[in-house]
Amino acid sequence: MEIPFGRRVFDLSALALLLPLLALPLLIVSVAVFLDSPGSVFFRARRMGYRGRAFEMIKFRTMRVDNAGHAVAGANDSRITPVGGFLRKARLDELPQLWNVLRGQMSLVGPRPELEEFVALHAEEYREILTVPPGITGPTQLRYAGLEPHLLSLHADPERFYREQLLPDKVKLDLAYARRRSFAADLAVLAETLLLPLLLPLRHRRHGHAGEGNRRRRRWAPVLAGTMAVGLLPLLFLLTLGAPR
Repeated sequence: MEIPFGRRVFDLSALALLLPLLALPLLIVSVAVFLDSPGSVFFRARRMGYRGRAFEMIKFRTMRVDNAGHAVAGANDSRITPVGGFLRKARLDELPQLWNVLRGQMSLVGPRPELEEFVALHAEEYREILTVPPGITGPTQLRYAGLEPHLLSLHADPERFYREQLLPDKVKLDLAYARRRSFAADLAVLAETLLLPLLLPLRHRRHGHAGEGNRRRRRWAPVLAGTMAVGLLPLLFLLTLGAPR
């Protein structure tokens, strides 16, 4: 079943504005991932999508290739590369999903696509959540951006903590979005997302990240965040200018 026509028009129109502005940031992040550790620049992850249809979601690779372990990872997980740590905090690892949007598998704004095993734990709620196309960003993604890795790192079994604590809250947020979504609300989510590279450092200081791995990762933050800010702030102006009055 295809994504509704109105939603596709919105996504493709926004992509037409986004892609020229994001070309340089995408290139810089790709080079950084390539130089940081051996392996592919991109990572494909199977997720449950619109109407329960599985698809391969594309992300920038943030872990070393020998990354066997839990399905979720905390901020201090040894599998995460230095560049990958920053990309996860800033949600920049999600940028390649613009390709999924172009293919009609995702929308720019929507519920976060989840692993099939986690969807099965909340099957009743996801029957309603998956009536909405999954998104690169959304209220759930914004709520936990930069915070989730820190929370997971505080627990010896991060996957159990995710299943029992974080996932139920994410399901509630996604369910609320699916029931009350609107064009104006989606524009607000996009605007906040575009400012995320600038807002996340404040959130990190508030929650206090520690560890040698995090100190090594900070050296990438000014370059990548600055690049994203330069590229995205003009788009924020365009979107705000075109928002309904």
